[in-house]
Amino acid sequence: MLPELMPLEYLHAGQWADVAEVSGEPGWVSRLAEMGVRIGSRVRVVQGGSPCLLQIGDSRLSLRGDWAMQILVRPVAC
Repeated sequence: MLPELMPLEYLHAGQWADVAEVSGEPGWVSRLAEMGVRIGSRVRVVQGGSPCLLQIGDSRLSLRGDWAMQILVRPVAC
């Protein structure tokens, strides 16, 4: 059974997750995809809360809580 989807904001520091859905304005969704946050990408939460600090590959990205709520993820055990 696959883990349930949850907003990215709900993850804690150190947790890994696969991006399952990104919603919002098309321009914002495209910009996130350019930075590596797209369906199927794996991210790690460096710092939870708002702002949320993510690691995507070798890059880091900071997102405010309202933006992090628009990214649905599936937590993974690593």
